[in-house]
Amino acid sequence: MNYIEYLKNNPKGYWFKRKLCGWGWVPVKWQGWFVLLVWVILFALSMIMIEENDHEIGKNLAVIFVITVLLIFICYKKGEKPKWSWGK
Repeated sequence: MNYIEYLKNNPKGYWFKRKLCGWGWVPVKWQGWFVLLVWVILFALSMIMIEENDHEIGKNLAVIFVITVLLIFICYKKGEKPKWSWGK
């Protein structure tokens, strides 16, 4: 089975599938891609705010931490259970 077939084989409707190499997830449904897009937008906005407001860097880093923890939580709840993988 190749990688594309692995990603398309999703009978449980996971938003995120386990990566074949390494640890982590890959979005496989539109909901997963949407969650990842929202995270990227919020991360980019936080980085812009860090550049514009050097005196509030701690607050912006806290926002980055919170949105990243939230992303990992959503991946864990809506994706396959993570485990280290070395390929097929």
